[in-house]
Amino acid sequence: MSNEKERLSLRVSPVTSYRLHTAYKKSGCRSMNELAEKAIGFYLDYLEASNAGDFLPTALKSYIDGRLGKLEERLSSLSFRQSVEVDMIAGILADGLQFSEEDLRRRRAESVNNVKRTNGRISLEKYARGTWEDEDEWQD
Repeated sequence: MSNEKERLSLRVSPVTSYRLHTAYKKSGCRSMNELAEKAIGFYLDYLEASNAGDFLPTALKSYIDGRLGKLEERLSSLSFRQSVEVDMIAGILADGLQFSEEDLRRRRAESVNNVKRTNGRISLEKYARGTWEDEDEWQD
């Protein structure tokens, strides 16, 4: 692509003209032409990215990706540690108690229903007191 530029005729409203002149002074551009070209390029990039469903500026997208990456790492680490603890508890219970296949199926179905009903907010204290059947108690 050559450095030769093409002349375009452009008509804008007085308000837009004022905004361009004001932005030109603040933008650090060397000419109104440079500002207009940058503005048009920015908008064209936006349109192209919008078609792809990806319209965030690169810097913002990079920052968000970095923060989400750190959050993912922390959640993965927490989830792994919690899974290890649950596995230890399950192993201890399995070693100490003998469950039939039917007991395990029934217990799993009850647990799935309890977790769904309470949105995962299960309290050992309420469960031990037998208040787990009262759904309002889970919402504390």
